[in-house]
Amino acid sequence: MLEIVLLNTNIKDVRTHSKGKVRDIYDLGDKLLIIATDRISAFDVILPNGIPHKGKVLTALSLYWFEQTRDIIKNHLITADVAAYPIELAKYKDVLAERSMLVKKTKVLPVECVVRGYLAGSGWKEYQMNQSVCGIKLPAGLVESAKLQEPIFTPSTKATSGHDINITHSQIEDIVGVETAKYLKEVSIRIFEFASNELESKGIILADTKFEFGVFEDEIILIDEVLTPDSSRFWPGDEYCPGKSQPSFDKQFVRDYLEKIKWDKNPPAPTLPDIIVKKTSEKYLEAYRRIIN
Repeated sequence: MLEIVLLNTNIKDVRTHSKGKVRDIYDLGDKLLIIATDRISAFDVILPNGIPHKGKVLTALSLYWFEQTRDIIKNHLITADVAAYPIELAKYKDVLAERSMLVKKTKVLPVECVVRGYLAGSGWKEYQMNQSVCGIKLPAGLVESAKLQEPIFTPSTKATSGHDINITHSQIEDIVGVETAKYLKEVSIRIFEFASNELESKGIILADTKFEFGVFEDEIILIDEVLTPDSSRFWPGDEYCPGKSQPSFDKQFVRDYLEKIKWDKNPPAPTLPDIIVKKTSEKYLEAYRRIIN
């Protein structure tokens, strides 16, 4: 059966809260309905065609990790059972099934909590310039994709559009306060280490990931998505080779294609060929299979 690609939603019976690069969020008063579409972005631009299964993979993995980490920190999930949603959503069950969550509405903390176990992406770029990442001095002589001596907490601002900007721990203290910043660092590293150990047993390296948090009834809880290919850099452990970029279970395949055709990274984005869409979908599904099974 051909998988239907969902690019946009139109839930008319409830108010739209926001629409991001991937998720459509609807406001149900004290709750939010989060729908993961199959949209994909690259270089902060949404591409015209979606990736089959992507939204369902993101949702399934987030649900898995919310359950796995609930002894470390509470999260915003209420239910992903569409039959338990408010009655006005019943008519949309075909759209909502397997790609939506009903969650608590929180006061979102305006920072991205990034943890890195390996030197890649923007961290590698920053290291090449000044041998540090987000103000954290690192040893000399590290190569791209090198494993760090211990995971480092490298927060960034939450950008509503464009790139997030890496910040120092001192800057996150200015944004959320000293005690909150300390807690976010500690709990982010705890979740990272827990997930990293589990993923290693499944043949996956967790190179880095980002978490988001919100305040609900005066308590900080885990929100948004957790440890998915969109929020994390997953590498196949049996192919790890430091000194270069690594193959990964995410949209790097799309980025590489767009770099190859020399797209100027300004909208509108080009339509992806069927083969690129198919191979990207396979990357997401492979991540799902390895992690869940």
